[in-house]
Amino acid sequence: MRILKIGLPVLVLTVLSACGDDAAKISEKVAQIPVDLEVSRFDRAFDQMEPENLPDLKARYPYLFPPQFPDSIWLAKKADTLQVHLREEVARAFPDFAPYASGLELLFKHVKFYFPEQQVPRVVTLTTDVDYRSRVVLTDTLLLIGLDNYLGPDHPFYGNMDRYIARSLDATYLVSDVAAAFAQKVVPPPSERSLISQMVYYGKLLYLKDRLLPLAPDSVKIAYTGEELEWARANESQIWRYFIERELLYSTDRELGPRFLDPAPFSKFRLELDNETPGRIGRYMGWQVVRAYAESHPDTRLKQLLNLPGEEIFRQSNYKPPK
Repeated sequence: MRILKIGLPVLVLTVLSACGDDAAKISEKVAQIPVDLEVSRFDRAFDQMEPENLPDLKARYPYLFPPQFPDSIWLAKKADTLQVHLREEVARAFPDFAPYASGLELLFKHVKFYFPEQQVPRVVTLTTDVDYRSRVVLTDTLLLIGLDNYLGPDHPFYGNMDRYIARSLDATYLVSDVAAAFAQKVVPPPSERSLISQMVYYGKLLYLKDRLLPLAPDSVKIAYTGEELEWARANESQIWRYFIERELLYSTDRELGPRFLDPAPFSKFRLELDNETPGRIGRYMGWQVVRAYAESHPDTRLKQLLNLPGEEIFRQSNYKPPK
């Protein structure tokens, strides 16, 4: 990918604040937190169910069987050729969920460290007819994961999707998606309409992943390819200059969300090289602002940071992109 202006790529090394605690000490404390993660493979149980045992399955998973649907619907779904193929592909891709359960257990250990009042939900894996917009559903007591949304970007089931969407349908992002679902529960939506407030909101979601997934690479947290992340880092100064020179940060223009924040194949600077840029670049920039705030305010506790207004975080962040 080319950069916005000619210059040497800049590799940004980010030092994350640990809110007064050494990272190693936090890791030790997290490791000692007991988490009993219960995982139920509903997808497998439904696939192996005999028709006469449907009432038993419904009794075990009542929340997955809306009462307005008769048993004939579920029996037809079990026998449907496409549904059978879908479940076969899930079984092939996820013969053992243990590696992902380990990742989820570590995630919820971090959740309990920072949010001790939170419950650890029961994990239920299922198929969702590739409903990628609801691939993860998290409630106070349940975590539903649609495994048919994690078969890999080149899977034939995703052949008619836009590539930028299909690329995210990979098991690499499964635990990160769960972290995102949790972040959306605990990070209040922005009360201000400015672009910088929206950017900082998404930056908070990503910064919370820094805390909950300290071992995950940034590319996984934001669902960028390595090349896209390198482009964002190399162009951080030029992107910031673009926002400043066009006075976009405090703008409330609704068109700015689709251009810089919403999922898209690329960001829309309205320049010739737009199609070489990664989408959601405003989220990436908001992430760097929140990181800058956390570095310069190490005594601010995580929950306090997440509840601060976006414009206040920006003003006090002293954010300066690397040159």
